[in-house]
Amino acid sequence: MDPTELGADVQFRTLIDCVRDYAIFMLDTEGRVTTWNAGAQQIKGYSADEAIGMHFSRFYPADALQRGWPEVELAEARRLGRFEDEGWRVRKDGSRFWANVIITAIRDAGGELRGFSKITRDLTERKRQDELLRQSEERFRMLVEGVKDYAIIMLDPEGRVTTWNAGAQQITGYPADEVIGTHVSRFYPADVRERNWPETVLASARRKGRFEDEGWRVRKDGSRFWASVIVTAIHGPEGELRGFSKITRDLTERKRLEQIESSARQMEEFVAMLAHELRNPLASISNATSVLRPEGAVSPEVAWAAGVMERQVGQLVRLVDDLLDVSRITRGKITLECKRVDLNEVVKRAVEASRAWIDAREQSLDVKVPVEPLLVDGDLARLTQVVTNLLHNAAKYTPPRGSIQVTLEAEEARATLRVRDNGVGIPPRLLPHVFELFTQGDRSLDRAEGGLGIGLTIVRRLIDLHGGTVRALSEGPGRGSEFIVELPRPARPVASPAPGAPAAQAGSRLRVLVVDDNQDSAESMAMLLRRMGHEAHAVFDGPSALELATRLRPDLVLLDIGMPGMTGHDVARTLRSTPGLEGISLFAMTGYGQESDRRATQEAGFDEHLVKPISVDVLKQHVADIAARARARGAEER
Repeated sequence: MDPTELGADVQFRTLIDCVRDYAIFMLDTEGRVTTWNAGAQQIKGYSADEAIGMHFSRFYPADALQRGWPEVELAEARRLGRFEDEGWRVRKDGSRFWANVIITAIRDAGGELRGFSKITRDLTERKRQDELLRQSEERFRMLVEGVKDYAIIMLDPEGRVTTWNAGAQQITGYPADEVIGTHVSRFYPADVRERNWPETVLASARRKGRFEDEGWRVRKDGSRFWASVIVTAIHGPEGELRGFSKITRDLTERKRLEQIESSARQMEEFVAMLAHELRNPLASISNATSVLRPEGAVSPEVAWAAGVMERQVGQLVRLVDDLLDVSRITRGKITLECKRVDLNEVVKRAVEASRAWIDAREQSLDVKVPVEPLLVDGDLARLTQVVTNLLHNAAKYTPPRGSIQVTLEAEEARATLRVRDNGVGIPPRLLPHVFELFTQGDRSLDRAEGGLGIGLTIVRRLIDLHGGTVRALSEGPGRGSEFIVELPRPARPVASPAPGAPAAQAGSRLRVLVVDDNQDSAESMAMLLRRMGHEAHAVFDGPSALELATRLRPDLVLLDIGMPGMTGHDVARTLRSTPGLEGISLFAMTGYGQESDRRATQEAGFDEHLVKPISVDVLKQHVADIAARARARGAEER
């Protein structure tokens, strides 16, 4: 060989051996490796000693070997002189890489096959990028064509439809072949088209680049739907308008829910106002009824009339309270003031609240509670309301002279309350629904007792809020019913609450100022307080209350909130800032009883929030407490 040719051959071999970005090697006619460069070692992981003599099929994955692909490649290269392929190959460590492969048949001058050259490049990163791009394009295509919650369409510069996806068909009802080429204004109601709103939308998007709108649109069947629409102008490289993209979402359901919520808010406001308006006359009737019951003996007719009025006022008050409670509970507006509560005390309070109702029907009430306190974590007032509602329900559906049993039992992890009666019972078809709103056992016109069918709904919701359960049992009509409440007991018992201080004894005569724009309510309350032995004065507006309070310096002010001109909150703030009146007891006396109302009275400086009509027993207790504090202060001064 010519020295020059020999030198060129050495240089060429050196060049090939040093290349690292390509695997360049030779195969014999059977496919066994005969040469191996640095690039082959770097890409495939085999050293030259390991690779030379190895059949090149070693670099192919199992699935390619099963279909005889290495042999196919050599056969095609032998037949065509060259074969190019891309596919997965395997490194020494078992990992895969995406390879671009060129196999070339090597023949001598006589055309005899001497072997093959094989050049392999690792294109794994390019493959990954291509796959990411393909997936991105596929996702975008699926988004546009397959999404059904949005109508995604294109318009030409004049507003004619050029593309139409599945969401557009589902929302509007039109298939693509019926709308492509038509103007977008066909989806607008007639009154909207008459004021050229579709053209206004496109003009605004052309001018600003984007326009967003909500309004009624029309489906193929003529029905309307509430749509949220975004129109975006599409411009070419030179800034020329190519058309518009239009994305539409059907918000009819959201619109309906907003209307329902608005109606619910209006209804809640109406119920609150109704309760306030009902409580004012109820307060006057309740106060007058209490006046009719003096401490001494009265005629049977007066006693009977007073009893009827007390019971019916109590029924009306319960109906008003239930209406407000069910409205608040169903809207999630009620919160519990939880602390450690003795269920024995809960049952005692509920029995006291229900005693007059039960006694009027000459029903017997048997109460069995543990000797020791039975403690749970809960809201004392709300748990008392639960038991009271269950007692009222039992009395309502138990005939006169029937029996009611209340049993309270302690178990390891829970407390169980049972209220059982021997009344009309519950039909099997009604039993699963007794806690549903407005459900009642007897809807006939001659039923003995009324009601709204919401008391048991309130029971279940309140028990749910306490983390407990309530269920109803009955063997059927005429067999009575039983309601079982289970409440979790605290995991770690604490010391029993100290018994409350005994009620203060009467004996201190208080000066009381009653302020209410409802004259009957103010005068009847003042009369009731005078019958209780106190000095009481009634005024009917805020300025008069401030003038008299400054002169009278009362121990207690019972102050209505909803007065015209100067509200009760205004009067309260003025009284709290008046020198010499800082120590007076200030009670809100109002028909508004929601949580927001209580917060407002607290912020205005009131000590208590009393909802009309005020129970005589509650009033006596508050007055006795104030009298006791007055006596204590007098003793300290002496």
